[in-house]
Amino acid sequence: MAINDQEISSTLSLAHESPTLNEKSPSDSPFPLTAIDLQLLAQSDSEFTPHSWSELRQIIAEDRLADLKRWPSAVRRYIAWSTDIKRKYESVPAYILAERLRWKSIDPSEPSPRFEVRNPVPFSDQADYKLLQNDWPYGNAEGISHIIVWLKTPLDVDAEGVLTQRGRDIVDRFVEKTFREPLGDNSRENNKVLWFKNSRSLQSVSALEHVHVLIRDAPIELLSKWMS
Repeated sequence: MAINDQEISSTLSLAHESPTLNEKSPSDSPFPLTAIDLQLLAQSDSEFTPHSWSELRQIIAEDRLADLKRWPSAVRRYIAWSTDIKRKYESVPAYILAERLRWKSIDPSEPSPRFEVRNPVPFSDQADYKLLQNDWPYGNAEGISHIIVWLKTPLDVDAEGVLTQRGRDIVDRFVEKTFREPLGDNSRENNKVLWFKNSRSLQSVSALEHVHVLIRDAPIELLSKWMS
């Protein structure tokens, strides 16, 4: 189902609104909180400085992905949302599969989903991946969109879940063709497009293969086309 321009614009405006779910105390969190999470929970949005594009570029280049932060209000909402989702769906991956991706695992009883694919090579067939707006983006400056590319096919990673050079090359070719070329971005300068894949220890949804793409000042028409 296509996403219209109004829906895209509405989604992008939610980054640092006030919580709409009942806030939970840290002790009620359904997942372990990091030191950064606790720091953010002690802040208000007015005390938070959003990530600028240059800061994001540096964090990704230096592989300091643990430094990426959400708005304080988003952390509170995420705790409440995760609690509700786990009660209804048992897990966040189960919710994403059922409601966002609408993919069916070959064997639902397995802890890590496996899917029937048209082509085992990542990004080779559009039926084997999907682009979605990140429902819980990092606290980025205005004009920065956060897309997640979900894959049915696993990427080539090492024992820690870090992309191998082969894996990086595959993702980079996909990002170049899908995002950089339409935006006229030079891959050496990264003025409009950045991407990264969290290692396993940093992933909140490790059961499902995915890559993060950050885009600066993309036209609504392109965002709608990508996430249709």
